[in-house]
Amino acid sequence: MDRVPKLTARQQAFLDKLLELYQEHKGPVHYSAVAERLGVNRFSAYDMLKVLEEKGFASSSYALATGHSGPGRSQVVFTPTSQAAAALTKSPDEMRLGEDWQHMRERVLTMLREARGANYRDALNDLLARLPETKAPLLFCTQMIGALLLNMRRVKARAEGLNPFRALGALRANGSQGLETLAGLSVGATLSDDDESDPSTTRRLLDHAQRYQANLSHMSEEARTALIHFLEEAIEALD
Repeated sequence: MDRVPKLTARQQAFLDKLLELYQEHKGPVHYSAVAERLGVNRFSAYDMLKVLEEKGFASSSYALATGHSGPGRSQVVFTPTSQAAAALTKSPDEMRLGEDWQHMRERVLTMLREARGANYRDALNDLLARLPETKAPLLFCTQMIGALLLNMRRVKARAEGLNPFRALGALRANGSQGLETLAGLSVGATLSDDDESDPSTTRRLLDHAQRYQANLSHMSEEARTALIHFLEEAIEALD
């Protein structure tokens, strides 16, 4: 069996972007689109896509430019091959959810990891301050999951004997239902702890929890699945 050629990190980035654009366009991709998405000049993109073609990850063809007809209007477009799927570093679902979600996911996970050796309250307030600026439902819910988990960790660290994290095993087992349960569990833990030292945090959590639940109720199955996986990653980041 022939081995799949190895790719450099730069070649992999171009291949990932070609696959992402192919999913979006549902067809062959002009090299200038890859260039624009990666922030490089179009000649560099063309050369790199030709390298991927030589390695068997892409194929090129000619197509008429959009909005034109007649001779002299064809342009070179690229299509990922079946071999490209084997080298994919993102799942098709992740690509469809977009780069903005990937960046948000990584940002929140980083905040959770850093909070383990710092002050949970400060990390929570920092995340809560960002929420009103976030309009996209998936991005908002991703941040909110981080905030709800940070709040639970804050309560656990402050109140001896109160450990809402014991219930997280049930969240993991309940899949999609666990997303809704998380909000009630986190806010309920705050209320039961009677956090009079910072009532504004509780009020903000309550306000954002309502928006979180509303967004979840209208979210696609694909987006909910992504959040279920993210919840698992977020819990591990705080453990």
